[in-house]
Amino acid sequence: MAKVLGSVWALLLGIVLIMLGNGMHFTLIGLRGGIEGFSSAELAIVTSGYFVGFLSGARYTPVLIQRVGHVRVFAALGSFISAALIALPLLTEPWAWTLLRLLIGFCMSGIYVTAESWLNAAASNETRGKVLSAYMMAQTLGIIGAQGLLTLGDAATSVLFICASILVSISFGPILLSAAVAPVVEVSRAMSFAKLFKASPLGAIGIFLLGSVYATQSGMGAVFGTQVGLSGSHIALFIAMLFAGALVLQTPIGWLSDRMDRRVLICGLSAAGAGSCLFGWMAGDALWPLIASAFFAGGVTTPLYALLLAFTNDSLSAEEMPGASGGLVFAFGLGAIVGPLAAGGAMEVMDPYAFWLVLATTFVAISLYALYQITQREMVPVEETDSYLNILPTASPMAVEVAVEWAHEHAEDEQLAAEAAEAAAQEEAFEVALEEAFEEALEEALDEAFEANVAPLEEAELVEPDHEYVAEPLLEADADTEIAFETERLSELLPGAELATETEAAPETEHRSQTDSGAATDTDSDSESYEERDPQSPYQFDSEHQPPKGPWPSMP
Repeated sequence: MAKVLGSVWALLLGIVLIMLGNGMHFTLIGLRGGIEGFSSAELAIVTSGYFVGFLSGARYTPVLIQRVGHVRVFAALGSFISAALIALPLLTEPWAWTLLRLLIGFCMSGIYVTAESWLNAAASNETRGKVLSAYMMAQTLGIIGAQGLLTLGDAATSVLFICASILVSISFGPILLSAAVAPVVEVSRAMSFAKLFKASPLGAIGIFLLGSVYATQSGMGAVFGTQVGLSGSHIALFIAMLFAGALVLQTPIGWLSDRMDRRVLICGLSAAGAGSCLFGWMAGDALWPLIASAFFAGGVTTPLYALLLAFTNDSLSAEEMPGASGGLVFAFGLGAIVGPLAAGGAMEVMDPYAFWLVLATTFVAISLYALYQITQREMVPVEETDSYLNILPTASPMAVEVAVEWAHEHAEDEQLAAEAAEAAAQEEAFEVALEEAFEEALEEALDEAFEANVAPLEEAELVEPDHEYVAEPLLEADADTEIAFETERLSELLPGAELATETEAAPETEHRSQTDSGAATDTDSDSESYEERDPQSPYQFDSEHQPPKGPWPSMP
């Protein structure tokens, strides 16, 4: 991350300075308007004028850049912003402020488009997601820091307006000096609201209503604080909490967004926002309950914007995403124009605390419509959804388009990585199962072989009392093998001898006749002499062949 920030730090510094100046002037409108005695309805018109200009600038600035180039457009728009900020304390009339705010909104939109195009060109495909996240964080920190600068001066004078103008002017230095390449700016034609509603009803309606919420919070929050009697420093703290809550809650909400049905999350966050607004309405003018309400109400607003963008893109193809991004920004701008007018009118008719009631009603409308859509359409599987990306409502259509494309590509990369990890896990599990099966089969085979060899021993008689469990059939087989071997060896030593094994010999009770030594056998002889076989010798020789006297040599 440090390496990524090192390559774009100058651009991010310029963005922080721009947001410092822009954030100061947003709150100064409410503070100075209250001092000048402007009504809630008049300040609502002034607030809406900024978003009319912002919406127009998002559409026509890319055309200007294509005609005269980045540097000229950037320098011209920056000059107009500085002049308008200085003119605000000089022309303290509602109609003049409305025109000046319209001009500031138009120029700020063009500044965002130009700066974001340079920032996008400075990032690579691998770092684009981190760069966009850093860009959104720089914007939020700039707005929060601007509220701290408001405590350094008095809104009744021109000092704070001049400071805002200076901050915007010097912000161009880092951006222009670090932007060496002028990238091509191509913003796709925005999708019509009707087509957008047909593709994603919740995305279209939700983003429109959320635009109303965001503009009411950021534009009418200071007006509410002035009318309920809060001091300048407390109003600055109140506005800062609206954006600090978004900075804290963005990450956990984004984590949930990638792991559950986004419609359910949209419904729940909107209900939580409505609850925090009702709490603020009941708190009256108590400071810390108001601060807590601002923290949670603002904390769900910005994440809901990114969440609705992600949900809408889940319902679209890759070819429709660029046009849908422009359509969503346009729908958000329309809501931002209507919201302050509704809140200002309610505060004029009722009381300043109607500020909370308008916000709560809008949050409830988003929640109920999300709940209705849950019953109308099936859930998109989590593995098929795009990634969530931290993006602010102040981003231009180009930044939204780039963020949406990155989220789609990042989701595909994550899916491929998950599939590869699952395949590796399955392969590892198969190898483990195969090894276990082999070990089990080997163990069974060894058990069967052991049982096959031990069974005959258990069934045979024991021939020795000294616990040698040897079966007689096995001894007989061994004896036969030994006799056959020794007979074969004797045949080689005594070629003329006819040998007979013990298994072929007659029983021990039979006798064989023998003739006298050296004489032939007489077949007519009435008497035969028999000699009992030596039981110690396993061999019996024919009577015609007389072995030599003495014991036989021992066989090897």
